[in-house]
Amino acid sequence: MLGTLPAHADPDPKLTISDVQLNKTAVSVTGLDTAKVDVTVKAGYNSDNPQDENTVLTVYLDRTAGSGIIDDIGSVALKRTAGTLKNGTWTGVLNVASAANGTFKVTGVVKGEYGQMSSGFPEDPTLFDGPSLAVTGTHIPKVSHVQTPAVVPTGKPYSIKWTVTDTATGKPYGVPAALEVGVGTECSETATHGDAVKTDAAGNYIRSYPASDQGREVCGSLRTAPYPTAADRFYAKRSGVFSAKPSKTSAKVGTNVPVNGTLTGHASGCPVNLQKLRGASQWRTVNSAMVRGSGRFTLTATPAVKGKIYYRAQLPAGCGGYIEHISKTFTITGL
Repeated sequence: MLGTLPAHADPDPKLTISDVQLNKTAVSVTGLDTAKVDVTVKAGYNSDNPQDENTVLTVYLDRTAGSGIIDDIGSVALKRTAGTLKNGTWTGVLNVASAANGTFKVTGVVKGEYGQMSSGFPEDPTLFDGPSLAVTGTHIPKVSHVQTPAVVPTGKPYSIKWTVTDTATGKPYGVPAALEVGVGTECSETATHGDAVKTDAAGNYIRSYPASDQGREVCGSLRTAPYPTAADRFYAKRSGVFSAKPSKTSAKVGTNVPVNGTLTGHASGCPVNLQKLRGASQWRTVNSAMVRGSGRFTLTATPAVKGKIYYRAQLPAGCGGYIEHISKTFTITGL
């Protein structure tokens, strides 16, 4: 889901809300267009600090009907246009995207702009049971990508073609779309949003990424100020050099044998499995460990029977964008 403000901090105790009004009860919006709804909030902020005189507010609406990628939406920063800080009126607009297809209801108000951090976390809204807005959204946009090469070797650069298309037709809109592309923390919905770029008329934008961006989340998103309305975020698929070797090739039954391995690239925290061959082709995981910051890992093999036992190490696909890696098979003989 997009547009969800994480509930990390308590509502601001200084903020009280007496009324929230929308000048429309229903809007229709299509494609990349935006419908505007006027928002009026009557509120008070109990502060004598002069720095709070320019306090802005954001109204949040939660989805109550329909389904889509947007869970809630937020207004632009509302400015005080009448009254005092402790008893005033704040006004502004709610920009409604086609992706907001469904019914939304005003559920709360926050001091500050959408996603603004307070003490390191977004604050919870001050709850308010407000009006509803029915949104008829059509030709909703979608963001997708193609990575080149499809799997990036460790230490190599890559590129991504971002594409914006109409979900109803699968085709581009025929006009440039405003896209935000980011890496790492820029992919947080309430943090910085990366670089603002324009696609071509076919909905495409190609960006090159250095090898140092491997293992970092990359994202492309559309935003209807101020909230995200469509996004594609992922870790670029990549490969590394993966190997594992036992510290000894024979040991008494029941003895633990360290199996030391390495994985090139930024892989700290990725899980690795030790697998043992059962029958002719069935591999069963018997031990697991995490890749350390050095790129090394240590698994433990424990021969349970006498004779030659076949093992391998496996890196499951997914962590940091890595595809599945399988080491060369090795043996430990139980004595």
